[in-house]
Amino acid sequence: MTGRALAPPLEEVPLPAPNVAALLRRNAADPDVAARTALRFGARCWSHAQLLEEAERFATLLRSSLDPARPLHIGVLLDNTPDYVFALCGAGLVGATVAGLNHARRDEHLAADIDHTDVQLLVTEARHEALLGSIAPSLELPGGILHSERFAEAGDPAPTLGRPLEAALDDVAKEAPAPRWNEDCDADILWALLFTSGTSAAPKAVRCSQRRLLCTGRRMATMLGLGPYDVGYAAMPLFHANSLMAGLAPALVAGASLALARRFSASGFLPDVRRYGATWFNYTGKLLAYILSTPERPDDAENTLRIAFGNEGSPHLVEAARRRFGIQIVDVFGSTEGAIALDRSGGPPPGSVGRLRQGILVADAAGNEAPRARFDGEGRLLNADECVGEIVNTLGSGPFEGYYRNSEAMSRTLRDGWYWSGDLAYVDEDDWVYFAGRTSDWLRVDGENFPTAPIEAIVGRHPDVLMASAYGVPDAEAGDQVMVALVPRPAAVFDEAGFAAWLDAQPDLSPKWRPRYVRVCRSLPTTLTNKVLARTLVHQKFRSDRIGSDALYARGRGEHVYRPFTMADEQSLRRAFETHGRLAAWEL
Repeated sequence: MTGRALAPPLEEVPLPAPNVAALLRRNAADPDVAARTALRFGARCWSHAQLLEEAERFATLLRSSLDPARPLHIGVLLDNTPDYVFALCGAGLVGATVAGLNHARRDEHLAADIDHTDVQLLVTEARHEALLGSIAPSLELPGGILHSERFAEAGDPAPTLGRPLEAALDDVAKEAPAPRWNEDCDADILWALLFTSGTSAAPKAVRCSQRRLLCTGRRMATMLGLGPYDVGYAAMPLFHANSLMAGLAPALVAGASLALARRFSASGFLPDVRRYGATWFNYTGKLLAYILSTPERPDDAENTLRIAFGNEGSPHLVEAARRRFGIQIVDVFGSTEGAIALDRSGGPPPGSVGRLRQGILVADAAGNEAPRARFDGEGRLLNADECVGEIVNTLGSGPFEGYYRNSEAMSRTLRDGWYWSGDLAYVDEDDWVYFAGRTSDWLRVDGENFPTAPIEAIVGRHPDVLMASAYGVPDAEAGDQVMVALVPRPAAVFDEAGFAAWLDAQPDLSPKWRPRYVRVCRSLPTTLTNKVLARTLVHQKFRSDRIGSDALYARGRGEHVYRPFTMADEQSLRRAFETHGRLAAWEL
């Protein structure tokens, strides 16, 4: 450690209200807030008073539909529609829990998510019913399935499962009042189950109490300087922590407004911002890259945006978006668990996600602190082979409240009293932290282990590269080879010789890090939260039957340029896998 005094651990901020019900009712009763818009969706809007009315309708439905002897859990399988917010707020009124279901999940995986989170009642819409068709008979849902129709779009299929949500809401309103429970619940009651993104493994359901979301909402509102006249724009799905904690929660706490995008659209982003008068937005993953891929216009900075908050934006993309749209961007280290808090005061250097706090360090597998990173005169990392380690919290799990019904994952995450994040990073001499990927992103080439994130950062510096993902593919003899999938900037053409020469000129690119294969793509496979699905790229490898029409190039040892990887090359490589007894690695 350096001699500099580290910032103290992040303290829990005071609750903005005793619970969700108190917050919603405060907003609806405050004459300065009640009539202000709370939620916007297309041409429709709801005031804070109307939001409470919609939440109370859902609360009445939940009292009538859920068995209080079982976990009070509802599953929500919706796009970003107002019914998602109404369901969340209604659950908050009665101390129920919303399990946010990812509509990228399929078949037995989606069924497992529903079963694992003890869902009693499922709310969906016709466009997602196909996901439930084959598994619906096997689901144990005592509250049944309700489908929302009031926000359907032209071209949506006709609903076939369950009952109409609106009819169910109307029916319970006409019945005798249901028994009331958890009206004044403790803030520590479970409000949401948020699945981790699962880009490299099965997702886990993270427990989020009303306390955690309300305190995070207050912290975010303070960090972003939000007031009652601010308007958020939520294009990230509401089943993800980023949209709840940086979108909905701060909007409710600040008495502000939140505009919903049904789904993210790069071309629709700026028109939506202008239509809603949005002053902040949240993001994860490659969203900034997709926005920047749209044709640039001279009036791009003529918008209402003031600030954006997110994570996993590379330094060059953050800077490009800041310049183009004229906004401040706060890009931080973040995870659904939220157990690692870094200090951003003092102005982080480019690429850093924050400074170490007390109890936070980057360690090797044995728990030893990793050596500090060294850089050359141009700020390029020189010792990634030794300075990269896993980010840990030696003081425990912080605000992380655990995984739901997953003791195995908890024992892996909390080892010897430390919280092991699964995220890689390195630290400079001034305690600034730089994200380096996930522990699952390590690969091994010629006996040397190294992470993929520094390779992505280097390739991402190329002036013609918009996005890049580095990953390991099997070598015919042993270990891995480096492969990079990249998306060129608009109108850029991949130059085999020029790209190879550019890579060779990068002083921080170790010879073993040099990509053996380069795949030039129109887009990268991503989750609904714009995180690259590395496991999909690894599965597709260099096989023509899996990569479709994407161009593929290879560069062998001693070669100075990339050359097209032909069908004859592929057949020869397959024979080499067979010769060395590694055909299973080819087929995976």
